[in-house]
Amino acid sequence: MKPFTLFYTFLSALLYLLALPLLFWLSFKSKYSESVPSRFFLKNTPSFDKKGIWFHACSLGETRALGPILKRLGDRQINITTITHTGQNEAKKYRADVRYLPYELFLPLWIRPQPFLVVLEAEFWYLLFTVARAKGAKVVLLNARMTERSFPKYRRFGWFYRRLFKQVDKVFCQSEADKKRFETLGAANIEVIGNIKLAQEIKTTHLYEKPAGEVIVAASTHEGEEETIIDAFLAHRDSRASRLIVVPRHPERFDAVWELIRARCAALTLSRWSEQQTFEADVVLIDAMGELNNIYAISDIAVLGGAFKEDVGGHNPLEPAYFGCKIITGKHAFMQQELFKYVHNVQEVEADAIADALEKAEHMPGAYVDEKIDLERVVSYLTDSE
Repeated sequence: MKPFTLFYTFLSALLYLLALPLLFWLSFKSKYSESVPSRFFLKNTPSFDKKGIWFHACSLGETRALGPILKRLGDRQINITTITHTGQNEAKKYRADVRYLPYELFLPLWIRPQPFLVVLEAEFWYLLFTVARAKGAKVVLLNARMTERSFPKYRRFGWFYRRLFKQVDKVFCQSEADKKRFETLGAANIEVIGNIKLAQEIKTTHLYEKPAGEVIVAASTHEGEEETIIDAFLAHRDSRASRLIVVPRHPERFDAVWELIRARCAALTLSRWSEQQTFEADVVLIDAMGELNNIYAISDIAVLGGAFKEDVGGHNPLEPAYFGCKIITGKHAFMQQELFKYVHNVQEVEADAIADALEKAEHMPGAYVDEKIDLERVVSYLTDSE
């Protein structure tokens, strides 16, 4: 083992020991009760027992984006690791062996030889790359990105990332700007293919009847955003009959958002999806997972959350655009910059301008996407190199 790798492994072990009390505490929290024991204590996390193309994706969006590629790979053996619970649930929908990715300290013993390790977006783990490559895998970065906002942080630790990217055999990145940033940090064999999320299949799981009047969905909202969107909706409703459907991003916040709705919309009719599956109320809380596309399909306007705060980075605009929603989002969608380049008729506003944007939306056409991506270059690399 090289000195730097030995030092990195020692540091990982030290951090693990220091974090043990916190990890033990988190393992009893419902949000982490499956992922923390699996990743940090290897509970129900055996090594892959079959060789195949190993994909690693962090969470729901990245895992969902794998669909079109996996479909093209046919009956080849597919292994998938994720980090989040939502990503894990999405991965289990594929014909694949699925695991949580163990903490780096465990990887030297956990990883078994695989022909490929394909890592999505910005999941840059030194021991993951180093150990997988040492055991014979070609390491591929897929849909790789390095945003303008994050690049100074990567460059500040350029000495580390140059070592890390030496372990990478191929980079399929999202844009020419990403390519230049990766090259600055020592990556090689880079090809620009666009964002693979453009190729994802967007569909509903249930077709609901659209309620009368204008339907606004507050989609994938985070703490602090619901209050602002509700206030804007109430102001907008004074001049135009409309109803609001609220879909929080995280299920653990459902109860808190319901209490907020009850407090701020007491004069309106309210409905909670888990209690009464109807859209006839003035304000509806969707306290269930997997319904957002179904809601987009019956909505006129989508107020896309995650971008009215500075610390989230926005959410995927392709889904509301696919259903022709008029999209309103915030100024802080820095994690979705590449996707927004392909989506037309989007209003990007500050939180205090949502009400004005709702008024302007009446005279705007729905959003749409006019760009496609060819995944065959990725599939060819993964199959021709076998």
